[in-house]
Amino acid sequence: MGSQEVSTVDWQGKHVTVAGLGVSGIPAARALHERGAIVTVVNDGDDERARAQAAELEALGITVRLGDGATLPPSTELVVTAPGWQPDKPLFLAAAEAGVDIWGDVELAWRLRGTNGREAAPWLAVTGTNGKTTTVRMLASILEAAGLRTAAVGNIGVSLLDAVLGEQEYDVLAVELSSYQLHWAPSLRAHSAAVLNLAPDHLDWHGSMDAYAADKGRVYEGNTVACVYNAADPATEELVREADVEEGCRAIGFTLGTPGPSQLGVVDGILVDRAFVANRQKQAQELAEVTDVNPPAPHNIANALAAAALARAFGVEPAAVRDGLRAFRPDAHRIEHVADIGEVAYVDDSKATNTHATEASLAAYDSIVWIAGGLAKGATFDELVTGAAKRLRGVVLMGADRALIREALTRHAPEVPVVDLDRTDTGAMSEAVEHAARLARPGDTVLLAPACASMDMFTNYNKRGEAFADAVRAHAEKSA
Repeated sequence: MGSQEVSTVDWQGKHVTVAGLGVSGIPAARALHERGAIVTVVNDGDDERARAQAAELEALGITVRLGDGATLPPSTELVVTAPGWQPDKPLFLAAAEAGVDIWGDVELAWRLRGTNGREAAPWLAVTGTNGKTTTVRMLASILEAAGLRTAAVGNIGVSLLDAVLGEQEYDVLAVELSSYQLHWAPSLRAHSAAVLNLAPDHLDWHGSMDAYAADKGRVYEGNTVACVYNAADPATEELVREADVEEGCRAIGFTLGTPGPSQLGVVDGILVDRAFVANRQKQAQELAEVTDVNPPAPHNIANALAAAALARAFGVEPAAVRDGLRAFRPDAHRIEHVADIGEVAYVDDSKATNTHATEASLAAYDSIVWIAGGLAKGATFDELVTGAAKRLRGVVLMGADRALIREALTRHAPEVPVVDLDRTDTGAMSEAVEHAARLARPGDTVLLAPACASMDMFTNYNKRGEAFADAVRAHAEKSA
């Protein structure tokens, strides 16, 4: 199926099982019901919130089964699943045995685009282990600066179904896709797509690194204009080589160094394009200055280059790249500067929930007091600590799996002072900030980049970041 073709499915009377309530399940159930499908929603949970959601759907005539997400309803002709459900669920095994197709919310959105009487907008897709949300939001900002009607949608928390079926008409969509979503999206064909990076993550879901990488690589299948890869991450380029793309689709690299032909990169503090120019062997087009990127940390400049590459693939002029990057403001808890106290900067990167993200965060500063720890999710920390050792003024550890980081520090950075907080209550953050402040010297950065998930102590990484910011502000008041 080509990128601009619109799928036609006769939904009238089709028995569809939707797996999971929530952000994707409820819009999917509604959309299918409105098109005449006979919809049954199955959901593992049976709590108060689920019962309220179920009541709303049942009022429309949709069947909902709470507390049973394992059994395939009789007569099911198609399963549409929420992205988080693991592939080895009994429901999916039963579907596969019965020869029933399984689609994710992204696949459903792709199939339904253009069916509401509006022209289907092309998708510029972004995936990768880290940086997806920032890159997609940068891309949307650039597209808006070019005067295009667009939105940042997908795994970013905005329903793709709402975007393709809503009243708003778009020229192009900036789409964030997780490996979960790509796993269940066999017919997705983007205009252009980027894989930002690859590092071990969600291996419990995918089963292996190879399977994880393969699902990420699905984003390149059928691309029509550009497959954007990270020149510093050969695995992303390999995925481009393996992809079956449309004739004429180009491989476009991005690099923090001087770009070669068909690449975007950095020269003397300038973001430049040697891919979408008339003579890429000899010419480079200035796009923006490094200082136009907020914040100008190395990994964020890489995000900006990836976003620029996708925008340029869509024909956006250089001035719009600059203006879009200048207008962009990062989400909270992503290298967010909280305060300067006594010539020490305090930075919240609570979103750094794995070692790959934390490696990028630590690389952005020269002298760091690092606050880390939480749920390791099976990660190891030797490589992370080895790479950051020379930058560490001190380390404050907290959370359930802090011992794993402490052991790596003992092995690879034994001279770095470590404060080990034997606490997993939310109040530990205030103590962590006080210890970090004592370790810091003028010119240092106290950096919350946990390299771990937050759920041992906090509801989510947002709450962890808020606790850090509150503790920093409390410390500032005491220091005043």
